[in-house]
Amino acid sequence: MPDETTPLLSSIDDTIESCMTGPRMTHLLPSLLVALAWVFDAQQTFISVFTDVEPTWHCKNPNDTACASSSSPCKLDISSWAWDAPIDSSVVSEWNLKCSAPALISLPASAYFMGCLIGGLLLSTLADSILGRKRLLVISCLAMSLTGISAVLSPNIWIYASMRFVCGCARATVGTCAMVLCTEIVGKKWREVVSVFSFVCFTLGFLSLPLIAYLCRMMSWRFIYLWTSVPSLCYAILVHFFVQESPRWLLVRGRKDEAIQTLKRLAALSGNMVTSSFSKLQYFDEPSCETGALSTMKMLWDRKWATRRLTAIMTVSFGVGLVYYGMPLNVGNLGSNLYLSVTFNALAEFPSSLVTFFLVGKINRRSSLLALTTISGIFSLCCIANNEIIPAKVQMVLEVVSFFSTCTCFNIIMIYSIELFPTCVRNSALALIRQALVLGGVLAPMLVVKGREKKLWSFGVFGLLICCCGLFTVCLPETRGRSICDTLEEEEYKEADSNQSRNWS
Repeated sequence: MPDETTPLLSSIDDTIESCMTGPRMTHLLPSLLVALAWVFDAQQTFISVFTDVEPTWHCKNPNDTACASSSSPCKLDISSWAWDAPIDSSVVSEWNLKCSAPALISLPASAYFMGCLIGGLLLSTLADSILGRKRLLVISCLAMSLTGISAVLSPNIWIYASMRFVCGCARATVGTCAMVLCTEIVGKKWREVVSVFSFVCFTLGFLSLPLIAYLCRMMSWRFIYLWTSVPSLCYAILVHFFVQESPRWLLVRGRKDEAIQTLKRLAALSGNMVTSSFSKLQYFDEPSCETGALSTMKMLWDRKWATRRLTAIMTVSFGVGLVYYGMPLNVGNLGSNLYLSVTFNALAEFPSSLVTFFLVGKINRRSSLLALTTISGIFSLCCIANNEIIPAKVQMVLEVVSFFSTCTCFNIIMIYSIELFPTCVRNSALALIRQALVLGGVLAPMLVVKGREKKLWSFGVFGLLICCCGLFTVCLPETRGRSICDTLEEEEYKEADSNQSRNWS
């Protein structure tokens, strides 16, 4: 980056920040509205816990000893037993899947996560290149809600699984677009606050499912989809009319006039009378990044520093995702009330959100990630011990501490990723990082199944992998308190300036 552009870039960033800072708090409303997308993201992710649950059953004749002694109705005459709930309360009972192969029963959930992986890889670059953050968020929410409504009409497991796959593809970009957009339409002072609010919304979405499912427990599973998909459809319409596109994205795409109008509207919301000149934004008369759908990926791979950062943070994310999705997997096997179990599991994420909220502005990203992954790994490894060595209640506490540490890592990774990459590639990079988290979640169930035989396969592998993956944080730069960049050239200048400062010191 030439030296003469340095004060120019600084002036541009100051101009944008000044428009997003004012005496009124109303400028946060669009950002908070965008963050609500995480509510619907969580609902679609965990909805199968209730819609695809295996219902309990009972013998029609209490004196039928053959039925009473059987642990499964598969070998019994169909007339000798019945479901405890209405037959259409679950897809398993409605389509008679109780005695089907496990692969068929889990097909809808597997199809959903496969859709998340494929959708994240194929669609993530569109937010940085062609569509922008707002438009892709609206399209994704519309597609996610419409496929959820379409699932209500499914006549069999195959159509239902297809709808879940399409829903997963659409959902893959909802969280990343919402996170990036809500942080790019507020100033640096509020960026961490709206990020943490997104995590809280995800927890609220998770918490809402047990309530919805409990109210619909004697109704068809289709009502759960309606109660979650119709609000998502209304939400997409609200975002379309009441949220602005990211001014930073508009600038790097050469759409200067639209960016200026957006900045003026944001300034009006904050009660800020704009006095700064927009003449410095002439720098963005032409697109600052390539405009092809796959150009952002090419830009990431062409820069060694970007590839190094992406590889390191994705490696850390894989280890965190493995534990984040692996630890709560036994909720359905606890033998306790399903609604309460899921509720307690969702509530477990609130403390990590609070910790992130109060400390994210005060702690270094790199050192906190390294410390938290180490703590999570050590406490997970302690759970390998037999009950004679470490009592079961103590092991439960150790597991909870490990899970809390991992949840906090998850939150910090999302905030850290936004700060590591400039505007023109930020959404694509964040989407790849989320795919690394999901990939860890895909592998977790296999380890949990093996862990039922020997805990080394679950807690042992979880602890070792998150510790080893966490070490890759040393390859990343510290970003706390630093303004986010818009172009790759600006990021390269800041990294070079930071390296020079360290050499002088």
